[in-house]
Amino acid sequence: MTENILEVENLQRYYPVTAGIVFKKTVAQIKAVDGVSFALRQGETLGVVGESGCGKSTLARVLMNLDRPTSGTVKYKGQDVFKLNRGELKRLRRNVQLVMQDPYTSLNPRMTVGDIVGEPYEIHKEVAPKGSRRKKVEDLLDVVGLNPEHINRYPHQFSGGQRQRIGIARALALQPEILICDEPVSALDVSIQAQVMNLLERLQAEFGLSYVFIAHDLSVVRHLADRVAVMYLGKIVEIGTDEQIYERPTHPYTQALLSAVPVPDPTVRDTKAIIRLEGDVPSPADPPSGCRFRTRCWKAQDLCAAKLPLLEVREGSDHPSACHFAEQRQVVVIREA
Repeated sequence: MTENILEVENLQRYYPVTAGIVFKKTVAQIKAVDGVSFALRQGETLGVVGESGCGKSTLARVLMNLDRPTSGTVKYKGQDVFKLNRGELKRLRRNVQLVMQDPYTSLNPRMTVGDIVGEPYEIHKEVAPKGSRRKKVEDLLDVVGLNPEHINRYPHQFSGGQRQRIGIARALALQPEILICDEPVSALDVSIQAQVMNLLERLQAEFGLSYVFIAHDLSVVRHLADRVAVMYLGKIVEIGTDEQIYERPTHPYTQALLSAVPVPDPTVRDTKAIIRLEGDVPSPADPPSGCRFRTRCWKAQDLCAAKLPLLEVREGSDHPSACHFAEQRQVVVIREA
């Protein structure tokens, strides 16, 4: 069993909702991330999936210490990242890097590709002497499948998939151990998504990277993830290996998400049960009492409103689920392409 490189314990990030023009008063709190706990092992990919607004991107920012948590801890190799001084935080950022969601807005249009990929060397000058930086940037472009001769081009001269490769090259510049990938393929065409996913898979094998891979597309996550955490309204409702989540889901929300995944085989599609959720996602500023999914769940009973279900292994299951009435359910398996 490999050791944990990242440990997250009861992480919370609340944003105040204020009223008043002069004397602002906090009238509510948006619970974007509310009690999230997980561990990431060395060389592992943890997929984090859920609907838009469930707190995935907030989680990514807090993991990077770009946003301070309301409470909870994030430990990198046993070190609490929120207790680091400025110098220690700078060293941490060498080892934990972020790949952003939108390749069209995450790159400075006034900088050349060489300047973008080489910018980390300006901040961490000890990583690469000035005379060797151009060669390192060219090597990085080659690693991610771009032509090193295009080092002096600008972002607008590249396609969306190529721009995302530039972002990945920038993230790899400091030879990190962890990449936080915040929906890195959601803005790309399906064929380009596959190319970027294959690139990430190859880079992980080549450099021994660990990934926190955030997405809303379950089929994309299946291609890369070793384990999957399903989020709903700021909480993890189910977590397990890819086989456990995709073939033996126990939480009703996970089952509903999987039932919505298109199946190309018509003979299988005709026999597939579709779960249609009623109602809208509640506001994170005023979540339901007890189980947050109960307002849309077909299994909901009085207990669900009275008591918050803990994320734990239920009887008859082999992985944790936050549902009082969790039960294994066979679903149509999403096979890798």
